[in-house]
Amino acid sequence: MAYTINRYNNSQLTVVEDGTIDQTTDLKLVGKNYAGYGEIQNENFVFLLENFAGGSAPPKALGGQVWFDSGNSKLKFYDGSKWRTTGGAEVSNDTPAGLAEGDFWWDTSNEQLYAYNGTSFVLVGPQGVGETVTQFQSVNIRDNTGTSRPVIKSVINDEVIHIISAQQFTIGTEDASNYPGFDVIRQGLTLKNTQNSTNGVTSTQHRFWGTASNSLKLEGKSASDFALSGAPNFTVLAEFADVGIAIGDSNDLRLKIVDDDKGLIANEQGQQIYFQVQNPSAAQKMPMRLTSSAILPGYSNVSAFTGTESVQIGSSSNKFGSVWATTFNGSATEALTLDVGGTARSASTSATSNTIAARDSAGHIYASVFQGTATSAQYADLAEKYTADKDYEPGTVLVFGGEAEVTECKIFCDPKLAGVVSTAPAHLMNDSIDGVAIALKGRVPCKVDGPISKGDLLVTGPVPGTATALQKDSASPNPWCVIGKSLEDNNESGIRLVEIAV
Repeated sequence: MAYTINRYNNSQLTVVEDGTIDQTTDLKLVGKNYAGYGEIQNENFVFLLENFAGGSAPPKALGGQVWFDSGNSKLKFYDGSKWRTTGGAEVSNDTPAGLAEGDFWWDTSNEQLYAYNGTSFVLVGPQGVGETVTQFQSVNIRDNTGTSRPVIKSVINDEVIHIISAQQFTIGTEDASNYPGFDVIRQGLTLKNTQNSTNGVTSTQHRFWGTASNSLKLEGKSASDFALSGAPNFTVLAEFADVGIAIGDSNDLRLKIVDDDKGLIANEQGQQIYFQVQNPSAAQKMPMRLTSSAILPGYSNVSAFTGTESVQIGSSSNKFGSVWATTFNGSATEALTLDVGGTARSASTSATSNTIAARDSAGHIYASVFQGTATSAQYADLAEKYTADKDYEPGTVLVFGGEAEVTECKIFCDPKLAGVVSTAPAHLMNDSIDGVAIALKGRVPCKVDGPISKGDLLVTGPVPGTATALQKDSASPNPWCVIGKSLEDNNESGIRLVEIAV
């Protein structure tokens, strides 16, 4: 009579008929009255004893079955879907599937050990991959006194790039050959080829890139607080205390403030101050000198300091206002007229030729052409005309190029920037040129594409003829690329006119 074989969990495995051999599993199950069952039964015991040892996995495995993989000398068990290693690590070129949390995998392609955290594999080590070493290493370096100093070194492709140390020390001769490009290790981080003889300057292109490549501050002071020795360029007002600044080996010349509100230029070692210029013929001139008791003409020959010359005060085109003196020696103008080229001219409130301009009852003054310096203007910018390849409306951003002198911008952050087409310039230079007026200084409407905030730096944008805001995390652009700064907050996304400062 057939009998039923159940598994340990009481689920039915198979039914073995009388006088038959059931081969549902890797063990042969013997039915009743089967002749020669002893050999089969003994083989089953041997299979269990050796855990089905062989180079190939048993083909009819049950969950929980054990197999000795003789090809890899690994004891494995069947989890119901795959064979898994009972100890050590899974060994393969590819990432294995079906592992449980805490299992290990040895990556044979990179010779690295990983641990499975239930979701992904976490590298155990080593960090270096391939034939060369690329990793951080904790090591000891002997200094010039023989003391071992604990450090962390950064190794890339077998090359030590930088060393981190809690103390400063000089590498001893025993370890010097292991660290080419290093001699004194500073407290903190020392880059390769930043040796003691270079005074902290790295001789190769090893650098700290990011904020350190263009420091925002030095000794707690902003970069704008410092002047360059070769080409000083202040973007904000340079401020000094009332004590001022001194020039000369003995601090001879001093610029300072007296009584909190009086500016003073003083020669504190001698009794003369000279004012020197260079005329068009390249000969240096001193048109004026101050002594302890007089304002005098300067010297004609600067190198020899010999001889004097006649020096004018003002010129025919650049005149002083009233001159007050106890005694005046020389030619004076007439009381009611002004001597211009030998002709006495009277004042006029209209643009009349050969007269002196005077204000009318409304405070207005008229002239065909005004030449001089204006202290204020109705409009907001100083502009100059340039020839353009076509007509451009106010607010368009132009660059140098095209068929004429200027054309509309078309790329981001173009260093060929010319400026913005002025809407209503307060002062227009080269007015006779047939072209467009470009704002050089002041406030002017500008075509802007994209959101913008007050104070944002504006550069040329990719949309023709427009500006765009430079992102705050962008690197500082070339000054030639900057159009100006926004005077408005405007979060609109389209192209529109925004008031800016040029």
